[in-house]
Amino acid sequence: MDLSAFRNSLDQDQPPATLPPALAALWWDAKGDWDRAHGCVDSEDGADAAWAHAYLHRKEGDLGNAGYWYRQAGKPMSSASLEQEWAEIASALG
Repeated sequence: MDLSAFRNSLDQDQPPATLPPALAALWWDAKGDWDRAHGCVDSEDGADAAWAHAYLHRKEGDLGNAGYWYRQAGKPMSSASLEQEWAEIASALG
């Protein structure tokens, strides 16, 4: 799913059933539900989930925890705006 289609899916009440956990997390984050977003990736393995997890903790302001998850994802801590990072992750994983 490309970024445009992903953004369009935000008009729905639920994320598309086919979204992997990392994208489901971004979907719920965009809907303003940080806790539900975090729940999507909290117990998931893999670099994609770790990247979304890192973003969520960065957004929360917990940079120490975010740093851990960026390392798990093999990514440097982002210095982009949260909106830019969200779009970067969604584009890369979509």
